Amino acid sequence: MTATLLILFFALVLDRLVGDPDKVWRRVSHPVVLFGRAIGVMDKLFNGKRLSADTKRFNGAAVIAVLLAASLFLGFVVHALLVRLGVLGVVAEVVIVAILLAQKSLHDHVRAVSTGLKRGGVDGGRQAVSMIVGRDPATLDEPAICRAGIESLAENFSDGVVAPALWYALLGLPGLFAYKMLNTADSMIGHKNAKYLDFGWASARLDDLANWPAARASILFIAAGAWLRKSRAAARAAIGTALRDAGLHRSPNSGWPEAAMAGAVGVGLAGPRIYGGARVDEPMMNASGRTIATVADIDLSLRIFSAACASLAGAVLLAALLVALL
Repeated sequence: MTATLLILFFALVLDRLVGDPDKVWRRVSHPVVLFGRAIGVMDKLFNGKRLSADTKRFNGAAVIAVLLAASLFLGFVVHALLVRLGVLGVVAEVVIVAILLAQKSLHDHVRAVSTGLKRGGVDGGRQAVSMIVGRDPATLDEPAICRAGIESLAENFSDGVVAPALWYALLGLPGLFAYKMLNTADSMIGHKNAKYLDFGWASARLDDLANWPAARASILFIAAGAWLRKSRAAARAAIGTALRDAGLHRSPNSGWPEAAMAGAVGVGLAGPRIYGGARVDEPMMNASGRTIATVADIDLSLRIFSAACASLAGAVLLAALLVALL
């Protein structure tokens, strides 16, 4: 357990410093891209238009079960091979874990929204935010762009950083591979539309379950980040807002980190927005906060995020030391 936690600590540090170099992934496929290809093949084979709803639901459940089993097996095999390599194997596992975390890439994408607004105004912000959110960018004014960037940062802190770290800490590479496969499946086929409502049902429900603990744990790290980068009051606001407003979000998990970040920054998040031409009406989380989000709020959320990531790494290192002493 100590070795696993130490590998995770160094992977968190490596990912935060290096992230996903574009030059590398232009030449070789990122593991998540490979997961996506496997899901895409299954989608084409088992999600035919003429199939009944019950058949699609059964096929979808069977497909995700097979993909998760394959991911677990692959994780066991890769870890077993790396163990035989000694120190080189440990280094390789650190790199693999870092590749499947998303601290720097997430920070860079949201920082691009801030930069886009500063340099290109609303058009620059819309172009940057369209890379990270599914809502229609043409409908977003500057405050909406800022809210979208902050919401994406908070939500993906949970499922792109805390959740993979948690599942690696619990189950090693098998747990990490299975989580990333499941999370990729949810993003591809877990939509509530005519094509995927039934086929993606099992993937969506399992992803909700897998993200349940990380979403709630994430508020503690966001609060720690708020304390380090803003104030003790901001940390209390992060936890209090999450406990009060998380249930206002349509997702059983996304509301926790988003509400925490809303409280920490002091702005209202979520509320009505448009996805694919359809209006989604939701209550505003932290409705008592400022209604007009600004570029400065994005920059503050990025500082809080960075401190939250550092707090997570510190917690992992502390856990490793405590386990070693027991």
